[in-house]
Amino acid sequence: MEQLRTTGKRYHLAAGPDTAHWGYLDASLAPVLTIKSGDRVTIETVSGTPTELPADGLGFEILPEHLEIHRRSLRDIGNHIYTGPIAIEDAQPGDVLQVRIIDITLRQNWGWNAFRPYMGTLPEDFPNLQRLHIALDRDTMTATMPWGLRLSLSPFFGQLAVAPPPEAGRQGSREPREFGGNIDCKELTAGSIIYLPVFAPGALFSTGDGHALQGDGEVCGTAIETALSGLFEFTVRKDLAYRLPRAETASDYITFGFDADLDDAAKEALRELIDWLVVLTGIAPGEAYALCSVAANLRVTQTVNGVKGVHAMMAKGLIGKSPNGSASHDAQAP
Repeated sequence: MEQLRTTGKRYHLAAGPDTAHWGYLDASLAPVLTIKSGDRVTIETVSGTPTELPADGLGFEILPEHLEIHRRSLRDIGNHIYTGPIAIEDAQPGDVLQVRIIDITLRQNWGWNAFRPYMGTLPEDFPNLQRLHIALDRDTMTATMPWGLRLSLSPFFGQLAVAPPPEAGRQGSREPREFGGNIDCKELTAGSIIYLPVFAPGALFSTGDGHALQGDGEVCGTAIETALSGLFEFTVRKDLAYRLPRAETASDYITFGFDADLDDAAKEALRELIDWLVVLTGIAPGEAYALCSVAANLRVTQTVNGVKGVHAMMAKGLIGKSPNGSASHDAQAP
């Protein structure tokens, strides 16, 4: 289903007060950049409110634009700082925005993790505030936890969003929805593709919530949160009609379910995968259901955003070629 890339222009969108919106998504936001389908944009992001910043003297780099956003940008419903929105010409409601994540790099030498009262998967067990600052090594791509454990990094953007439907008004940054948002799927690293249904003219793409590393579930409420830069390629797809976000990695097809009830989120992700398999392979829905039972993986994306997430994964190698003879998608193609 992925279209071949056409040669487009290359842009750079820096993080700063003039390109940030803090804590919300809204179709009425004016775009900070307008591009064409096929163009690529390097997008810089920052992550964290003023309370998340480390103290002076610890050797951690604090980006000047991060401080400037704190000084000049108005915080709204949520905590997440977005860079955007980007308008893509010719994107209209009913289309799908294909976003290829080509590259992701760290922008600073530290990240943070925190849980707070009434937050996370076990608030009854951990009713206190805890905040950790974690050293990141960009040469070795490792994190060192405060007690000395070293972990290999796998960075991704927790927030990948288009604008919500105009009639929905302003939406907070916490809950993932049909327009994407705070999906927090650790599979969406460099080389992956996410497909976002379009609800507003121009699509109005925003991203943020950089994660250096996260486990499935994001159980305490945060990952290793940090500032990232990503190279994205945007393609307007008028040949697709998805109800919810879908994604691809080099190895898997991924569908998502979002609901306050984790069981219902799992059902939604599974139904989406069954629908996709029917289109990809031509098998009957019952056969696709059986295939999911023996070969798909249902994983908990996150349990901490009010609206919980489940993603369903099917290995591309089990699908092979679609009925029209086209090869399986290659999410790592340049």
